[in-house]
Amino acid sequence: MNQATYSGDNWIVAQLDEMPAQDCPCGDTRRAFVCKDNDVATLHMVDIKQDAATHYHRKLTEIYFVLEGEGYIELDGERIPVRPYTAVLIKPGCRHRAVGNLRIVNIPVPAFDPRDEWFD
Repeated sequence: MNQATYSGDNWIVAQLDEMPAQDCPCGDTRRAFVCKDNDVATLHMVDIKQDAATHYHRKLTEIYFVLEGEGYIELDGERIPVRPYTAVLIKPGCRHRAVGNLRIVNIPVPAFDPRDEWFD
């Protein structure tokens, strides 16, 4: 865990605005609760790039929640308009990407595993 994460025996607190951003296929992400002893869920704050890559997961379900901006979520080739407070549940196998100037929260369940990110 980094300096923006605090934990006790039964809890973890993450300060996402103090975490360094890292590249991901969708843009820049700050990932909370990514640790060896957590396989339940993670939380990512993502600043979407216009050229987010279409991808899918074989095991992960993702919940996207739009914080800022307007754009689209492409789900199996269909473009759905999104704006602040739009929530999207993306099941395993659904090819998806976010399009537009967006900031989202992404909650992968189970916890994010970079080995479960697939591109056509």
